[in-house]
Amino acid sequence: MGILAFSVRSHGLFPLSAEGFCRAQDDSEPDDEITAVYIVTLKQAPSVHRFAQELRRGNKNHGFHKQNGTSGRLSRLNNPRVHDSILRRAFKGEKYLKLYSYHYLINGFSVFVTPQQAEKLSRRREVANVVSDFSVRTATTHTPQFLGLPQGAWIQEGGYETAGEGVVIGFIDTGIDPTHPSFADDASEHSYPVPSHFSGICEVTRDFPSGSCNRKLIGARHFAASAITRGIFNSSQDYASPFDGDGHGSHTASVAAGNHGIPVVVTGHHFGNASGMAPRSHIAVYKALYKSFGGFAADVVAAIDQAAQDGVDIISLSITPNRRPPGIATFFNPIDMALLSAAKAGIFVVQAAGNTGPSPKSMSSFSPWIFTVGAASHDRIYTNSIILGNSLTISGVGLAPGTDKMYTLISALHALNNNTTTTDDMYVGECQDSSNFNQDLVQGNLLICSYSIRFVLGLSTIKQAFETAKNLSAAGIVFYMDPFVIGFQLNPTPMKMPGIIIPSPDDSKILLQYYNSSLERDEVTKKIIKFGAVACILGGLKANFSNSAPKIMYYSARGPDPEDSFLDDADIMKPNLVAPGNSIWAAWSSLGTDSVEFQGESFAMMSGTSMAAPHIAGLAALIKQKFPSFSPSAIASALSTSATLYDKNGGPIMAQRAYAKPDENQSPATPFDMGSGFVNATASLDPGLVFDASYNDYMSFLCGINGSSPVVLNYTGQNCWAYNSTISGADLNLPSITIARLNQSRTVQRTLTNIAGNETYSVGWSAPFGVSMKVSPTHFSIASGEKQVLNVFFNATTSGTAASFGRIGLFGNQGHIVNIPLSVVARLSYNATTNS
Repeated sequence: MGILAFSVRSHGLFPLSAEGFCRAQDDSEPDDEITAVYIVTLKQAPSVHRFAQELRRGNKNHGFHKQNGTSGRLSRLNNPRVHDSILRRAFKGEKYLKLYSYHYLINGFSVFVTPQQAEKLSRRREVANVVSDFSVRTATTHTPQFLGLPQGAWIQEGGYETAGEGVVIGFIDTGIDPTHPSFADDASEHSYPVPSHFSGICEVTRDFPSGSCNRKLIGARHFAASAITRGIFNSSQDYASPFDGDGHGSHTASVAAGNHGIPVVVTGHHFGNASGMAPRSHIAVYKALYKSFGGFAADVVAAIDQAAQDGVDIISLSITPNRRPPGIATFFNPIDMALLSAAKAGIFVVQAAGNTGPSPKSMSSFSPWIFTVGAASHDRIYTNSIILGNSLTISGVGLAPGTDKMYTLISALHALNNNTTTTDDMYVGECQDSSNFNQDLVQGNLLICSYSIRFVLGLSTIKQAFETAKNLSAAGIVFYMDPFVIGFQLNPTPMKMPGIIIPSPDDSKILLQYYNSSLERDEVTKKIIKFGAVACILGGLKANFSNSAPKIMYYSARGPDPEDSFLDDADIMKPNLVAPGNSIWAAWSSLGTDSVEFQGESFAMMSGTSMAAPHIAGLAALIKQKFPSFSPSAIASALSTSATLYDKNGGPIMAQRAYAKPDENQSPATPFDMGSGFVNATASLDPGLVFDASYNDYMSFLCGINGSSPVVLNYTGQNCWAYNSTISGADLNLPSITIARLNQSRTVQRTLTNIAGNETYSVGWSAPFGVSMKVSPTHFSIASGEKQVLNVFFNATTSGTAASFGRIGLFGNQGHIVNIPLSVVARLSYNATTNS
């Protein structure tokens, strides 16, 4: 049996030889010194598969939940002593270190061994698969209002005080700060029982003492064995506990399920009150990511396995692999396959799309059983501006107070003390050390400082520049952009005193031209005798809501979904949906270090698909609360078919197409930018019709991939011959249709289930360019609980190499609208015969 191997590097994964193994170190090193972490799966099915077989008879739902009292019996099916016995027999006295036993979703373990020992394991008859560990990385006050929750979805759930109640969301992230008020359990007088189906525990450590958990935060563990084994775990920075030393995990947890009405106070300024999407949902934390190194698949799989065994209803993953998985298909990797078993167990899985956009095929979340979320803007923006003495106004960013009048401008380079020159310190203009400057010149004036690439890299900080300004008694700071920082996008930064960052190099030139033209110099010595430029900072503490939104952010990863490392396209639409992900206020760890500008604050404004995914996790909790029997695919369908295609002003949602000047480089979004569209929280609670897909459907899909049978067997312990027929991705019963290679013509079916009352639907469509299509029936009536099959016929009329897009719309006479996006690459092929 072959072994799939990687060597972990800081930039991702380094593929080793297909022959088996090649050394990442020097060839002169002895073999037994090269050790690595390997994830081993066994042929015997994991607990969740075996328990599912027991429940299959009479189970009408595709998903199920473990009931109380089952966890012990399930664990015994795959006892860690069995894993230990296999290792002892394989190595017969050789040194090895087992890190985890995986019981529930995967039957196997992770172990620290040499390549030769891994080869021995792969030859064992009990062993199905051996894969080298790989690295992963991490990818709100107003968004509830922007999504219409207070007047819509929350009302349907009985108000914010009950929204999401009884639903447990598991977060696989950087941990949590249990002292944050967003995670307290006393925010309401209503009773708040821990759901009976949850059986998780809270670790107790010095960093996470007894009492850290409560009825809101009901579970907390950490997983770091792979990192510790590698010798890269920094206990003083990473915390060997569920405590969040980064900030990212606290942020994502509060976006999904943080308490309602928590005041957001940063640098002494009040920015409103925060709430999660499902403020009464419960939180379970499985820390597998760390500030200093990110994370590793072995730890993440252990976290997923534990979360499923504990009984979470939803898993939120704001993480992506550092590199596209190799092999015959991207779907076959330990994390995605563990999540397939989670979906079988009835757990809805949400994952961030990744921050690798805007280029096509930059998607970092691949599988159809995972709900992939891209990032969009919302309509709240913070703007700042500066008015120059020549009446020009320049826009900028900065969560800062304004000045009460015009103040004199003075460049840091013109305020140096006698002992400092730019020759001594070429970065002195970044204002990082007050001892370099003449306080008599700076006092009471606006200090002009340079913003260079060093701020982007964290070598210089806004916070330190303001400390310099404070020590020099400046009236405020104006940052101009170094011309070498091209296209860098700035989040609003908190500032305790008046200040502004001018992000545009062109606008920075205007500022400096005005400043330099206003200087008066001695005609003989050329020394400056008067600083004539003046300015007033208007301030950026007040938000405005005039922005056209949503729009797809430039960094949000794009489709099409890559099927394999050869960049063939999968017949799976990704992302599934977009949600607010830009400039999101949410909880921050008291010791969080992910953003230096928010260190010591209890809230932070962050951007990324990491922020978008927990929005969907929280909204999924509202759906789960209303429809407890919904399978994961039904929840995905409700979110997808109800999504909106239009922005706040009624126009098409736009997508930013460039990193530099993104607002000047945008065009209407396609399904590869936004999937089904922008989430509609209220409509998702009343979707009318849903598309359902089962675990068996996903297995038939995987078995349909050419050459996949042994890989499927290795990961799932199931033989593809057990499935009477295989299907392509286009035939999965998803709320979208993607055909990466339409050769001539094809018919695709979709089956819909009516979860509302009796209704009559009419069907309309717009065909992708180069394709003629027909949908039948064009009208149908459907009773509550009944199913309806749609037949969709595609015929290629022109050949192309790029996807074209269309849509199917189902319009019910009771107001339900079902939106089905289409993506097709049409190919015309002709049969030719030759005489031999």
